[in-house]
Amino acid sequence: MNQKITIRDVAKHAGVSPATVSYVLNGVNKVSDETKERVLFAIEELNYQPDFTAISLSKRKSKMLGVVMPLVGETLAPIFKENPYYSELLSGVEFACRTNGYDFVISGISKVDECKNWVMKRNLDSLLVLGKFPKKVFDEMKTLSIPLVFIDSFEDYANDYTNIRIDDELGGYLGTKHLIELGHKRICFVPNGQIDHEVDGQRYLGFKRALQEAAIPYQEDMVYIGPSNTFENGYNIGRELAKRTNLTAIFTSSDITALGIIKSLNDQELKVPQNMSIVGFDDLMISKYSSPSLTTIRQDVFKKGSLSAEMAIQAIENKETKKEQIMLPVELVVRSSTTSI
Repeated sequence: MNQKITIRDVAKHAGVSPATVSYVLNGVNKVSDETKERVLFAIEELNYQPDFTAISLSKRKSKMLGVVMPLVGETLAPIFKENPYYSELLSGVEFACRTNGYDFVISGISKVDECKNWVMKRNLDSLLVLGKFPKKVFDEMKTLSIPLVFIDSFEDYANDYTNIRIDDELGGYLGTKHLIELGHKRICFVPNGQIDHEVDGQRYLGFKRALQEAAIPYQEDMVYIGPSNTFENGYNIGRELAKRTNLTAIFTSSDITALGIIKSLNDQELKVPQNMSIVGFDDLMISKYSSPSLTTIRQDVFKKGSLSAEMAIQAIENKETKKEQIMLPVELVVRSSTTSI
């Protein structure tokens, strides 16, 4: 069995005293940046696991928030590069942090112990949890004794924390109802992956509710399950859906996918909305400037980000962990990508 690494081992490896290591762990400003980096490097290299019960994180005020996302693959870069949704959300986080004198950092987490190590290394005061994590990763987060704020979580464990999301079912309903009111009956719903995913599953339920309300029979081919939401994937989906000659409208679960589909249809000499009406979801900034401008379901992505940071800061400064389930509104924004038939 490997011998447990101690604070003395870290001190020896970094060439400092155990007291200096303790200062770094507790966020005491008695250590130079150079020495701090040396200690943090030693902690990481030795995989030192401090006793988080003994170390009170609530005393380590760094005025730094962490945004944590599930890591798929090696990097978060493709997510930010291919989907402006995250850029708008993080702009909201940045605004709230800057307004309140805080900073924030972002990291992807794929292993159970990564979250605790990251929080310790960065001396974080709170975590904004974006996306779906396995329960074992959440259990690791729970031991940190810092405020957690969840964004778009449908997991049961998020019910014990502040959780900020939107009424996805209503959004799915409003987008579908709009197309039905324009006379469309052959509508295809395109989720961001599988419809058993919580967010897309709720939008799918709204889609089905609108069909049922209008007495339009639901058929399996009215849902096209493709890959994740990127421009390129939307473009490829458009190539497939163009083959369905009886289709008159498409409702996608993201603006990015919708814009990719529009580009694809245009390249195939199918005009939007004359030949196909398109509805997106999110109302990203780019949607009003596309050609044609995109009819979409609006959620305030910027506010979702800023509010999540504000709730975290409030919990830090008031030493409270309020449990609020916050549902932000959605609304239909009608532009030029839909028309009556």
